[in-house]
Amino acid sequence: MDVQDDCIIIGAGPAGLTAAIYLARFHLSIRLFDCGSSRAALIPRTHNHAGYPGGIKGTDLLALMLEQAESFGARREMAEVTAIMPIDDGFEVQVEGATFRARSVLLATGVVNNRPDMPCEEHDDALASGLLRYCPICDGYEVTDKRVGVIGTGDHGMREALFLRGFTSDITLIAPGAAHDLDAACRAKLDAAGIAHVDGPCRPIQIRDGRIVVTTPSGELDFASIYPALGSKIRSGLAVAAGARASEDGCLEVDAHQRTTVPGLFAAGDVVKGLDQISNAMGQAGVAATSIRNLLDEQQSIRR
Repeated sequence: MDVQDDCIIIGAGPAGLTAAIYLARFHLSIRLFDCGSSRAALIPRTHNHAGYPGGIKGTDLLALMLEQAESFGARREMAEVTAIMPIDDGFEVQVEGATFRARSVLLATGVVNNRPDMPCEEHDDALASGLLRYCPICDGYEVTDKRVGVIGTGDHGMREALFLRGFTSDITLIAPGAAHDLDAACRAKLDAAGIAHVDGPCRPIQIRDGRIVVTTPSGELDFASIYPALGSKIRSGLAVAAGARASEDGCLEVDAHQRTTVPGLFAAGDVVKGLDQISNAMGQAGVAATSIRNLLDEQQSIRR
């Protein structure tokens, strides 16, 4: 008979690693698969994650969490999961040509930000230096009273610009395409908040003398930081293909115990609709891991 793990965790960001710590401490057999693309690894330094008064780099936080999980016996495997298939007594999980069996699965695959139109190396340099930022909840404080650009349009772009207005009065909303898609209500809200809105396209985007510069049809604009408000891709495809229900934008639907609509399949972190925050992902993972432990215990009791 094939070896069957208690749980396979897909994704090794803050949610996946938190779940690994919990499940390993529950003395459960787990596999943790990591394709190496956690969004948390891109964080230059987070200052709103409790317990780190001086802030902590995303890569350092992930390394510490992995070290903690491994201290209880968890092992990370660098590989990409390609399919999840429900079977009678759990799941079969396809991983780069190999098949693994588990009584439960936790999906913690997160999301991928849609990036502005700029070379990859320049994008990463801008991100590392704080010239480019993706999360005003995480680091809006760092742009207090600074000149900020928001690349976006429509209701989503307007809402991000208005959120940032709580940190600085100098904000410009720049359309990523040729012209803004702003209705009269959006324009009125932006005008009332004193937020300028400029038509695009906004390229090239360049780093110059410690500033980030955007070229638009009306001229060059320079900022201390730019926030792309271009949405993201939810990495829920594995669960949806296995039968899990997702919202229109791709976020997995879960109940209060982080259970998807497929029995035995759980989800936590940014792949679930909610606040895209490390602390939130970790809390969801703690709930999911405890629910998994209780589910497996109930199943074992029935078999006994």
